[in-house]
Amino acid sequence: MTDAAVRAGADRTDALLALDPALARPSALAPMMRRGERPGFVVEDMTDVDAFAPTGVELPDGPLHLVEAPDRGDEFENASPAEALEAITAVGRSPMLLTEGLLWVLQVPEVLERNHCFMTIGSRIRKASGQLDSRTPALWISNGTGRDGTERRDAPKLGWCWWNNRHTWLGIASAGRRPRID
Repeated sequence: MTDAAVRAGADRTDALLALDPALARPSALAPMMRRGERPGFVVEDMTDVDAFAPTGVELPDGPLHLVEAPDRGDEFENASPAEALEAITAVGRSPMLLTEGLLWVLQVPEVLERNHCFMTIGSRIRKASGQLDSRTPALWISNGTGRDGTERRDAPKLGWCWWNNRHTWLGIASAGRRPRID
């Protein structure tokens, strides 16, 4: 990966290095996130987190690509994923994938900021019926309440939100181009 980063321009600040989602399981990436001493975690009721896959997003062939111009989507705070998707694609951008969001937090931890976190609506689960699951993955900072437990207060959290719900503190992340890294 170091060689790939050098080829892509390791000094770039307008892009992040991403892995093909098939090579980077969210369940393995989430605990690598850190906020201070607190490791990241996946919410208990998201046992199928690794089944979230790119939906409606074209990825370049190959194991590595760049995500140019990543954006947390703060302007979509209090918008539903359905509403944001239309606005994102109208300007030639695409929704960020769950794995890209996790890799973004790993590469730029400060992107996950209390009260300004983000959903990654480019990853969904398709049910056997062909319908999409109504959950969408999101990354935010735990308040340490409920099933999270007080020991996880302030830890990076991988959870989910309903497709048609709005949250005043969750943006909807998007990406510019996704060039392949050779």
